[in-house]
Amino acid sequence: MSAQHTRKAHTPTPPAESARSKLPQPSSAYASTQLDVWTMMNQVSTSVNAVSLGQGYMSFPPKDFVKAAAQAALAENSNNQYAPTRGRQELLRQIGLRFAERFGRPIDPATEISVHAGANEALLSVFTAFLEHGMGHEVILMEPAFDQYTPNIVMAGGKPVYVPLRISSESKKDPARHAVSSSDWKLDIAELESAINENTRIIVLNTPHNPVGKVFTHHELAAIGAVAERHNLLILSDEVYEHLTYDVEHVSIATLPGMWDRTVTVGSAGKLFGVTGWRVGWAVGPSHLITPALSAHTRIVFTTNTPLQEAVATVFRQARDNDFFNIQRAEYQRRRDRLMAIFDDIGLPYVVPDGTYYLLVNASSMKIPNDYHFPDFIEERGHNFKLVYFFIKEFGVSGIPPAEFYSDPHKDLAENYIRFAFCKTDEGFDDAEKALQKLKAYLKAAN
Repeated sequence: MSAQHTRKAHTPTPPAESARSKLPQPSSAYASTQLDVWTMMNQVSTSVNAVSLGQGYMSFPPKDFVKAAAQAALAENSNNQYAPTRGRQELLRQIGLRFAERFGRPIDPATEISVHAGANEALLSVFTAFLEHGMGHEVILMEPAFDQYTPNIVMAGGKPVYVPLRISSESKKDPARHAVSSSDWKLDIAELESAINENTRIIVLNTPHNPVGKVFTHHELAAIGAVAERHNLLILSDEVYEHLTYDVEHVSIATLPGMWDRTVTVGSAGKLFGVTGWRVGWAVGPSHLITPALSAHTRIVFTTNTPLQEAVATVFRQARDNDFFNIQRAEYQRRRDRLMAIFDDIGLPYVVPDGTYYLLVNASSMKIPNDYHFPDFIEERGHNFKLVYFFIKEFGVSGIPPAEFYSDPHKDLAENYIRFAFCKTDEGFDDAEKALQKLKAYLKAAN
């Protein structure tokens, strides 16, 4: 083709603001271009090739029997078409067996369980089923609260109302100087009850708790349950970390007297078996709560992927035979203790988690130079984001700012903390330990 007929490559340019206003407009809920915390901190970490202790995905492979179950399920032709909306029969049966043992009551897989596209979709299905747009329905969240709760509630037409956990004055320890237990983080029941009004419909409970690592006691759960009974509220109990507790007992609130009839318990194969990319979760509860949630699930995603449902069913069967959960718990407790030892050596205190795989580290003694430059996307998010950004950029170990788990009025409760995940390899901990050595001298100089 001759030169005069050769077309130059055309790079589209965004329309000017005046022209953009004449184009289709998104809803106000999704018009923001603000980066989510996970993408933001992953980008910052990548820029310095930081050791990955931020997001809660496993940096080690699943157990061989878990991977083999998925491979076998994919190889079976009948597993590659739509699954029933409620879930595949064998997975429903296996979940029923597990929860019947945990709850000490029979569970009907045909009416009291629904399988979802991950625990997050199970939560969204319950919110969608029990909240109505335009009715002012409210949901109580205990802060810090997993960052998906709020947008799910808003999407379903509800309004989140926040009640924070706080370190008890009975602890007698300064969390900026000494390690404190996750059990020291308490919910004020009077404050909880004062947040409830005629519009309140749901209390969301997360135990074991992300990111604090708190495992609510029987006494604490009974107090929450009593509030729910007095105000006729649904309890949505997010228990995806139910198998990861360390020397304490996990109690499901649904097992307390009178609580089964008003509780939906949510779980996750991703957290249970270390396969967060499989996106298979479930909801368990009485049929009068599961049936509407299943109806919402049908309209949200219709069904959950078939082969991995079959794989999870197989893994449930085999996990019981090979003592998987006890072995896994011991492995995670060793990882937890290794990460705590690293911060003990450095001199930063933390919250000792009784459950989950997160460690909240108090970095208030780490002084950021006054003239340190932060990019605008960090500057606009406040002190906690700047703290974590500085930590990643200067010391090469990634974390997550827990301020993202708080509403604006309570963000100050998180401003000195960094959340780290210990679902990582020994090599990752070795790298983190080496990278953080330079923090020692910095802290000594700062003090």
